[in-house]
Amino acid sequence: NFTRLLSDLKVETQPSVMSFGVKCEASGLEYMGSTLNSLFAQRRNLFRPSFWGMIRDILRFNRSAAKILADESNALTLSEHLDMEGYGEAFIKQYLMPMAAAVWSADQNMLKQFPIRYLLQFFQNHGLVQIRNRPEWFVIKGGSKVYAEALTRAHREQIRLATPVTGVRRNNDSVTITSAFGEEIFDAVFIATHSDQALAVLQDPTPEETEILGAIPYQKNDVLLHTDSSLMPARRRAWAAWNYHLLHRSQDAVAVTYNMNILQGFQCEQQYCVTLNNSSAVDPEKVIARIAYHHPVYTPSSVAAQGRQGEINGVNRTYYCGAYWRYGFHEDGVVSALNALKHFAQRGFDQHAE
Repeated sequence: NFTRLLSDLKVETQPSVMSFGVKCEASGLEYMGSTLNSLFAQRRNLFRPSFWGMIRDILRFNRSAAKILADESNALTLSEHLDMEGYGEAFIKQYLMPMAAAVWSADQNMLKQFPIRYLLQFFQNHGLVQIRNRPEWFVIKGGSKVYAEALTRAHREQIRLATPVTGVRRNNDSVTITSAFGEEIFDAVFIATHSDQALAVLQDPTPEETEILGAIPYQKNDVLLHTDSSLMPARRRAWAAWNYHLLHRSQDAVAVTYNMNILQGFQCEQQYCVTLNNSSAVDPEKVIARIAYHHPVYTPSSVAAQGRQGEINGVNRTYYCGAYWRYGFHEDGVVSALNALKHFAQRGFDQHAE
């Protein structure tokens, strides 16, 4: 759906590299999983039994995916599954948890509560449980702002920027929106925000809206755009697009550096990096921008709430869309918008809560 949208908008894409690697401060471990040369970028890993054990567990985990996904009764969390199957510490701490943390920008304690089938479904959809024939990845030329501009171009004069909505109140035959423009009356409302933001603006949430939207929280991540290449592994052959940091200190939040030269195909010597939650390691003189992003938190409760979207979408002339209804990515945002429109086509303005 997302690629079709980009095609319709005539937004250009280009091939990208979605390689993944780990850099451990305590042990000095470095690897990047794309090739044998990069996997053993640190040659002493050839002689580490724990490293070979990690590789064996990766292959075992990947092979188990199809069987787990076929068992719809499997309600185990990731932590429960790993304990039950006896996976090694190196696999868990130096591969799986860093990989999942980098994908969802989530801390490892939260990741352990992920339903195992939910995680594996995403991994399978994105070719992360196969060693060969992985899908080719693409990025948007110029970044995501290019497709946002293309998507809004035809309606730019009707879009009000820097005009936060402070209240949404549903009536029997209309919806009242409160903002800096005062109160305005509309036939219906589509709320395309984060789940917690959606719940916060509702002045009259139903019990179902409170329960469902409240079950999908968000967490803040501190993000730096910078040119400090010291965040990358010491060995150039271990440089990946996504570089996870295993830190000396207690690690409550995900810490990862994305190499934008690799991701966006920049042809320049200067390295441009984006680092999450490891700002103290970045040279302040090399910081270009600091941004606070918020990402959805996935737990068994939030995944269960996703399945209840139909209970509130279209009720009281209100429709919800956002990537939080699925895995939190661009494709998921588009799918949620299509679902909201589907509910609108079915229900129109006539569906109300009892």
